[in-house]
Amino acid sequence: MEDLLFPADQRTREIARELFAHVRELPLISPHGHVDPGILADDAAFPDPAQLIITPDHYLTRMLLSQGIPPSELGVRRVDGGQTQTDPRRIWRTFADNWHLFRGTPSKLWLEQTLRQVFGIEPPLTYETYDQLAEKLGQPEFRPRALFAKFNLEVLATTESPLDDLSRHAKLRADGWLGKVITTFRPDDVVDMDWAGWPDRVARLGEISGCDTSTFEGFLEALRQRREVFIEFGATCSDHGHPTAQVAIADDVAAIYQRGLRGMASPGEAEAFRAHMLMEFARMSLDDGLVMQLHPGSSRNHNRYLHRAYGRDTGGDIPQATEYTFALKPLLDAYGHDPRLRVVIYTLDEYTYTREMAPLAGGYPALFLGAPWWFLDAPEALRRWREAVTETAGFYNTAGFVDDTRAYCSIPVRHEVSRRVDAGFLARLVAEHRLSLDEALETIADLAYNLPKKVFKL
Repeated sequence: MEDLLFPADQRTREIARELFAHVRELPLISPHGHVDPGILADDAAFPDPAQLIITPDHYLTRMLLSQGIPPSELGVRRVDGGQTQTDPRRIWRTFADNWHLFRGTPSKLWLEQTLRQVFGIEPPLTYETYDQLAEKLGQPEFRPRALFAKFNLEVLATTESPLDDLSRHAKLRADGWLGKVITTFRPDDVVDMDWAGWPDRVARLGEISGCDTSTFEGFLEALRQRREVFIEFGATCSDHGHPTAQVAIADDVAAIYQRGLRGMASPGEAEAFRAHMLMEFARMSLDDGLVMQLHPGSSRNHNRYLHRAYGRDTGGDIPQATEYTFALKPLLDAYGHDPRLRVVIYTLDEYTYTREMAPLAGGYPALFLGAPWWFLDAPEALRRWREAVTETAGFYNTAGFVDDTRAYCSIPVRHEVSRRVDAGFLARLVAEHRLSLDEALETIADLAYNLPKKVFKL
């Protein structure tokens, strides 16, 4: 698999090999992801192969759902009282019987490379793979902390709610373990009034922080205090997964807040509140230095069946068109040239790359382009992204790769895919005499390692 994802042209492929070899052994910087820090805090052996590989992976379960196989058959717990398959071997057999559905998808690429590179198991995936993997999982060198070292992870950022007590991060610190695992401040659950149970979570925020969240000013103070705690546990970023990229100042925000607490806010008021809070978070970042990440454009829980049967965030998200030029303008007008602010924007809408995002990042010092994520985290999409944004934003207004994954064992594979795609893209520029080889070597090291460290303040 030496030439995996490299250009077919022989000369360009040779250049790509040299570029990839230059960064292959560089440490991994994982500045944004959703790995459960409890995995590393407890450092227990991973569960059976089905629970490790299949059940928690939305990429896998949604594909089988599209072919009529419900997530419960893959071990995903139902919340509506329906039966859930709990036999890991039966789950694995169902998955293996349908492995052909993933041909041509990044899921197939990631999983086969994970089996090969992390566990030393050669594809194809079969019934027998279960036993091979189960044997590996029982060995000490495949426990989470040992794999952290094997992956050459320099830093891993997890993502937590302001309501999280960060006890798992506290345990990692108390253990004196040398692996660097930091948290990220993700306040969506206390900002999104459309999310069921919002008033109760706001009350809980008040209890945790010791602030009076019955008022909007008390709510802001509670968020500031929680950010301070997150920074104590290594946070360098906040993350905001709003439906849109809209930023605005709502003159009646305190009144909207009060209506939200009483469950009387309209959908329009909920959007106005989210937009206002992005401006408030930008102001907080001016004071405490957290890098803002904005992940808009996902229509959450679009699949009503999934939402009702399995609950929130079970793989029913769908991308939607997202506007950035005017949505971000209030923020950029206020702070786009302020050296204290850094904002990394992402998209699920490829049409915005050349029309909006690259020109914005090319025009405002505070703005950087985040890597393709979720539905766009795939080799072809990564190539299209480089082709679409480089001519306007260059390489150095991008933030480097983020794996954005819950699948801990896939982290090194995802980073390798990104590095291989960048090697191929830069190799073409060298072959076309648009870059010297020395320039390409320096650039790929920056993309893989130096830029994410710099942009995310790591």
